Amino acid sequence: MRRALEMAGKAAGRTSPNPRVGAVIVKNGRMIAEGYHKKAGRPHGEIEALRKAGKKARGAQMFVNLEPCCHHGRTPPCTDAIIASGLKEVFIGMRDPNPLVAGKGIRRLKQAGIAVHNGVLTLQCRQLNEEFAKYIQTGTPWVILKSALSLDGKIATATGQSQWITGPEARERVHWMRDRVDAILVGPGTVLKDNPRLTTRLKKGRGHNPARVILDAKAEIPLNARVFQRAARDQVVYVTSSKASAVRLNRLRNTGVDIKILPNQSGHISLKKLIKMLGQMEITSLLIEGGSGLNASALKAGIVDKVVLFLAPLIIGGDTAPGVVGGPGVKSLKQALNLKKLTVTPVGADWMVEGYL
Repeated sequence: MRRALEMAGKAAGRTSPNPRVGAVIVKNGRMIAEGYHKKAGRPHGEIEALRKAGKKARGAQMFVNLEPCCHHGRTPPCTDAIIASGLKEVFIGMRDPNPLVAGKGIRRLKQAGIAVHNGVLTLQCRQLNEEFAKYIQTGTPWVILKSALSLDGKIATATGQSQWITGPEARERVHWMRDRVDAILVGPGTVLKDNPRLTTRLKKGRGHNPARVILDAKAEIPLNARVFQRAARDQVVYVTSSKASAVRLNRLRNTGVDIKILPNQSGHISLKKLIKMLGQMEITSLLIEGGSGLNASALKAGIVDKVVLFLAPLIIGGDTAPGVVGGPGVKSLKQALNLKKLTVTPVGADWMVEGYL
């Protein structure tokens, strides 16, 4: 099962809106084939492994991290192929949270006389597909809030300098995170201050560029900002309100930018409506790389599932230096948000703190 998880992980950031699935076939205690789902519309991991095993699959065992599908989607049901192959036993990491499957695949295999064992390395299997699980059950993306800060909680100096608080290893880890999500969200403050590209820049040109979602309720961002470049090649979603002029929107459309208009409520766009819209666009995972204002709004709206903070061994200080979360904050410690399942990992000279809300 660990090998199946390893195989599934090879397609991180590539299978959306489908889950990551790896499969390993074992016969007489020896692995004879393996496969993984590479991209939506391509064969699932079970099918890849069965094709490689061929006739040797008869009487063998399969290990797969997610319950095999039993419905027609972009591809035929995997359960049919498993039954036809003559496999005698299937070990499953976790039940599929998709309501179209949700135990039906297991029942189908058992009805065909195949021995099925569910719940192998379940926690690891759930973590691998946590984005898919939320998306398939709620229709909204899994949201990660990421920020880099000093030990005293500052994301920039009082003069606005923020490049670079963390070291090169932490910055590379952020590009690794970008490579594995469907989209990145930023607000106007980040674009106006840093003029970022929001692309994935891993070694040897590896990695894919997620969609860039630009939130700009007041239409403040200049049209020559770097986030709008390469829109004809990479997906760029510009989310604004009716305040944006037709001329501005037409100029962006002509460069390939996808324009989305949402209601402006007191100068802000509802983040709950935004992620609902992104879910309808089949965006299953979203990385927030904004400033203290967007971070505060996202946490207040309750859309954040996971927090990833990169702590640098620096003390910046300053009453006016921005913190990682802006706004008025909570009035009582009882209202403070608690992170669960906390992990702390050294990354170069910095520390990566991960937790779930």
